[in-house]
Amino acid sequence: MIWTALIILATLFVAYTNGANDNFKGVATLFGSGTTDYRKALAWATVTTLAGSLAAFFFATKLVKTFSGKGLVPDALITTPEFLVAVALGASVTILIATRTGIPISTTHGLTGALVGAGLVAIGGELGFATLGKNFFIPLLSSPLIAIVLTAIVYVVFRFGRRMLGIKRTTCVCVGERVIPVANNKLTNGQVLTMSQLKQMDIFVDQKAQCKAIALDRYEGNVFGIDAQQILDGLHFMSAGAVSFARGLNDTPKIRSLAVTATALGLKLNIGFVAIVMALGGILSAKKVAETMSHRITKMNHGQGFTANLITAFLVIFASKMGVPVSTTHVSCGSLFGIGLVNKRAHWKVIGGIVSAWILTLPIAALLSGGFYFGLKLLGGH
Repeated sequence: MIWTALIILATLFVAYTNGANDNFKGVATLFGSGTTDYRKALAWATVTTLAGSLAAFFFATKLVKTFSGKGLVPDALITTPEFLVAVALGASVTILIATRTGIPISTTHGLTGALVGAGLVAIGGELGFATLGKNFFIPLLSSPLIAIVLTAIVYVVFRFGRRMLGIKRTTCVCVGERVIPVANNKLTNGQVLTMSQLKQMDIFVDQKAQCKAIALDRYEGNVFGIDAQQILDGLHFMSAGAVSFARGLNDTPKIRSLAVTATALGLKLNIGFVAIVMALGGILSAKKVAETMSHRITKMNHGQGFTANLITAFLVIFASKMGVPVSTTHVSCGSLFGIGLVNKRAHWKVIGGIVSAWILTLPIAALLSGGFYFGLKLLGGH
């Protein structure tokens, strides 16, 4: 009973850290492009991710099998509580460290590293390295590259289509009244007796503080009699919701698979717990990663953000359907890298730091889970 409780708590810890690091990734372009503010973007991400998590019960059973460790470690090891707790703790601590520093990393990569680390300590050379390469490494390495290429190509196509339709991109100029306090009478000691207000009209270009109510980079024109900017904003929200839904659909079964052997909870209840805790992680701890994803990778406009989300949603939903364990992080960041490549506004130093963190995620998770497994075995007297 104690081990069952530990497995469940450790699994929910993974769910919380996953939500904190991943929940905002689908809506980062909404916030980064100025389409909406942080709170509204976070609310949209929470609702759509929760919907995807609940839908995972019906549509993503292949991923439960993939991330239960079958083929990578022997079945007998998968059912041991020490192994499951070590894997969950190794992955979640790795994700927590990244989240606290504002670095978007992959829960998929963290779980894979944790499986490898605990597996190596437990069985050494018996680890299924062929399965590791085929089912884990190849999809994880290829997905960001595919996202970069597809996003770059699709955005160029969309931009050509926009120009053919006569839709122009415009930049807003904001005119507003500014109030300046003026001292009427001053004493010798510098004190002021009376104050008055001087009002003047100022013009601001590309100042977000003065243009909160308007997107700074807008599209002018009509499609079938409907304002192009309204269409784009609607599609942008839909694509962001699709990414978040796909993330919930793709990630929840992976996390839930850690608790497969904990028979105290049924499948549907497990999915529900995981979904709720993932949502809480996003609500309470997503701000630093949100800032990195929205503003530090690349500058973007509405069309670029929409394109990145569209490609991310397509790749992640397709992967969920096929049971391929791609990382939503790698795909969404890859799409943003592609946008930065096309618009030449990428922050390559930040991108380099993110890629370095991706490289370190697996070995750090492996070291942590291996250490946790060794310690738990000692405590258990085995």
